[in-house]
Amino acid sequence: MRKFNIAGPIVAAKHYHIPPLRRSGFEEVLQLVEDANYFVVYAPRQTGKTTTLRALRDALNERGYRAVHTTLQGVQTPESDVATVIRGILTCLGADALDTLDDDFLARRGPDLMGASSPGVGLRMALREWAASDPKPLVLLLDEVDSLSGPPLLSLLDQLRAGYENRPKLFPHSVAVCGLRTVRDYFTPRASPFNIVAKSLRLGDFSETEVRDLLGQHTGETGQRFTDEALAEVRRSTNGQPWLVNALAYGACFEDPAGLDRRREITPGMIGAARERLILEGPAHFGQIAQRLREDRVRRVLDPILAGVETAPDFAADDLRYVRDVGLIATDPPVRIANPIYGEVVPRLLAEEVEPRVVLDDARFVRGDGGLEVPTLLRAFQQFFRENAEWWLRGTRFHEYGAQVLLQAFLQRVVNAGGHITREHGLGRGRTDLLISWRKSREPQVFVIECKVRRQRDGLDEVIRRGALQTAGYADRSGAAEGHLLVFDRDEHKSWEERVFHREVRVRRTGGASADRQPAGEETGEILAEAAPPTPGDRTIQVWGV
Repeated sequence: MRKFNIAGPIVAAKHYHIPPLRRSGFEEVLQLVEDANYFVVYAPRQTGKTTTLRALRDALNERGYRAVHTTLQGVQTPESDVATVIRGILTCLGADALDTLDDDFLARRGPDLMGASSPGVGLRMALREWAASDPKPLVLLLDEVDSLSGPPLLSLLDQLRAGYENRPKLFPHSVAVCGLRTVRDYFTPRASPFNIVAKSLRLGDFSETEVRDLLGQHTGETGQRFTDEALAEVRRSTNGQPWLVNALAYGACFEDPAGLDRRREITPGMIGAARERLILEGPAHFGQIAQRLREDRVRRVLDPILAGVETAPDFAADDLRYVRDVGLIATDPPVRIANPIYGEVVPRLLAEEVEPRVVLDDARFVRGDGGLEVPTLLRAFQQFFRENAEWWLRGTRFHEYGAQVLLQAFLQRVVNAGGHITREHGLGRGRTDLLISWRKSREPQVFVIECKVRRQRDGLDEVIRRGALQTAGYADRSGAAEGHLLVFDRDEHKSWEERVFHREVRVRRTGGASADRQPAGEETGEILAEAAPPTPGDRTIQVWGV
């Protein structure tokens, strides 16, 4: 039977899939090729680029072209010089042409042509002779081009540019350059030497219809249906990111013992369980995100988003485009993390550096009945923060979000053993929301932790008032048993004795922001005096200063 694909290109006989040429807008691509254009195809990792290029190759060959797809991944190593890389590119092209077209020209003549020229023109001369060897137009689909860098990448693009005017008889008729980004981003901040690109095409995420189509293929072949709520949860958790959609569906249908019973429907609970397993397992897909978090232009965009700063910064256009192109933020406004799964994964990855320092006796925070004692947990965090904040905040590149990374590391150390943390971030919110779902107690527990940053210009009482109302609103909507507000004080002139405190406030809400949790409205209500008579809607919020 076919399955959801979570590794490598699609094999139609083995995998449920959306037809790749339908996703790529084949008619537009075909027109680019027919018009002898050079163009770019780009998308984040594991979104279907290689599958699409292979399908495009086959479709073009059926239409009378000589289309060859080759991947340049692994051609360049740290020790490689230009000559070695260019020879490697010719070797890959020759092997793929032989396999796909039974064309042995490059495999047979490539080494001699390369040897007769300098590395800076060897590829150009070989492609010239190859294009002239057959009247059918030659089309090259070059995958993973941005795995090259420095002089070898410049040489490849320069030689393609130099031969461009001789197409189609004496150079490839059309060339598609494929990678994670548009070509101009390879050379930021200087201009790209490859100025012959007719168009850059981004391979998008799955639409809602495509998610339903993909999951519906499983139903059609097995009879096992996804409930409407489960379909909505897949879409909400992934925002259509192709690998994540496949991974959640695979986890629910092929790893969950309940899901293996094809008589049972796939429910939102099964999708949620698959999501938790995926996040905890930390697959290679997330390792690619970890690499990006080391880049300054990624940090400059993600830092204020994660911290939920109230005033959105003026992002550099190149930074925004780059972070969007690599798939870390959504393609449509407002500026936000690409999907809720990444919204949980990114804080976990940032916290990995801190977690080894978190040495805790977990039993301190779990009652005899299995319930989680969040006040005891946060009291311990206050001490942990005092001991670790100075060295961490001095070294981290995430200045806005750095203090909260310590909280994430601390909570994960405890909560991973019996629960799950859901995080919400967003510019303009002025806060970060954490929802702890704890399952080890007799009855599942839900706790809300709201994080706010107090700066020198902010009055503490006003920060607590606004934060407590927001926390109460979040707790009401989430059905949480407890609401906790953490106030990170950024006033370096204060002593730890002034920053660290605990108090309880009673909140009475009179309205608030819409239930979708967007920052358009402000929670309204009041902080009650201790003597005020209680009403059924009042909430007690515990406030923790650090």
